[in-house]
Amino acid sequence: MKKLLGILVLGLLWCNISFAQDYRIKNFIKWLYENGHNQYVEKDSDGKLQTNLKLKLNPRKRNIDYDSNPNRDTLLYYVWDFTYGLRNSYEVKPSKEPYEFKFNLIEDKFVKKQMKTKGILSYLYYQDGEVLIDEFSPKERLGEFLNNETKFFSMSMGKSITSYVLGHAICEGYIDGVDARVNDWPIIKDSLYHDQKLIDFLNMSTGDQKYIDEFKSYMGTTKLTNYEDNSISQTMRVSLKDSVKSKSIYNYNGFVTQLIINYTKHKTGDDYEKLLNKIFADKVKIKYSILPYRNSGTGQGKLHPTISATRYDWLRIAKAIMDDYQNDTCVGKYLKTIYERRIPKNKTEPKFNRTKSYGGQFHMDYPGLKDRVVFGFGGYGGNAILIDVEKSRIVVLNSVHYNNKKFKYNVKKLLIDPIKKGK
Repeated sequence: MKKLLGILVLGLLWCNISFAQDYRIKNFIKWLYENGHNQYVEKDSDGKLQTNLKLKLNPRKRNIDYDSNPNRDTLLYYVWDFTYGLRNSYEVKPSKEPYEFKFNLIEDKFVKKQMKTKGILSYLYYQDGEVLIDEFSPKERLGEFLNNETKFFSMSMGKSITSYVLGHAICEGYIDGVDARVNDWPIIKDSLYHDQKLIDFLNMSTGDQKYIDEFKSYMGTTKLTNYEDNSISQTMRVSLKDSVKSKSIYNYNGFVTQLIINYTKHKTGDDYEKLLNKIFADKVKIKYSILPYRNSGTGQGKLHPTISATRYDWLRIAKAIMDDYQNDTCVGKYLKTIYERRIPKNKTEPKFNRTKSYGGQFHMDYPGLKDRVVFGFGGYGGNAILIDVEKSRIVVLNSVHYNNKKFKYNVKKLLIDPIKKGK
């Protein structure tokens, strides 16, 4: 019976995905036509617009499968979807006086070479107060739809931003600290997460591995599924009511971060958006609006850690984190605390995330960077930010696709070596 139910649910899910894909392709064609990309648009026999791009989309989900090797046409569609496709987001307005970077550009032939063949959209390298490398994907590759106002979408890089927002909520007095117990949030009362310390949420060590595995599908079983599209209350009711905590080990997943961001909203209440404006407009001094995401489910707890920001605003956020750490602000002390209380990893992750430890929603202890204090963002598609908070070096790499085959960019030369050796 369970197997039959699983097949029925899977069938409905695929129907919904197919319908959504058709809708997005229509929007994509309309966008191409309205934005002057007429070389990719033609009319069929009935006079309706269609694209001549050879698209091979993922039939199972919206994102590109990790192991796939899509053609350029398909990648262009996903670039559009990740940057211009409609998502359920709200807006944090830009600063009236945005931070402006200083530039002292050098040519890096290896970066240029990688961007001609990989899924990299943008590459920025910052050192000692200056941007030294500033590269877009060539127009003949993937840069045709991109400019400095394009908002790059990332899922898991938003985990680190969620932590940064939580640090500010702690420093503003809304939350007692990383050892505060989450026992005042009714939405999780009858679950394994009730009365656990925030540091365990931050370190992905809540003992939820019996219910969720980020890298496997459990459609039709009691395992946690589809949490990305549901509110916290939906997920709790369907999958986690009366759940029991297991051993506290590292178990990387997105649901814990959803809990953190929604708990922060619970504690800050009506001041949540004011807090975001204080962080990003007043402190980070973003130049363009950023778009946090909320899911479309029903019930309580709909905020999602996914975020869209321009390439330079990603760099502005990274610089603000570095400045806090160096200036030993209250948030800087929070960052030092989560670094000190990082835990070892026990999973093999994509190479750009393959660090030895994890702390406070950041990847830490990168191979080849022994004894260096580096805070790392990592996300779907190969998106990565590395911040050497002591040496004042930052790499921001935005990417649409990464795998262990033809789209595997050189992690050592693009991410590790610049942080280790400088330019």
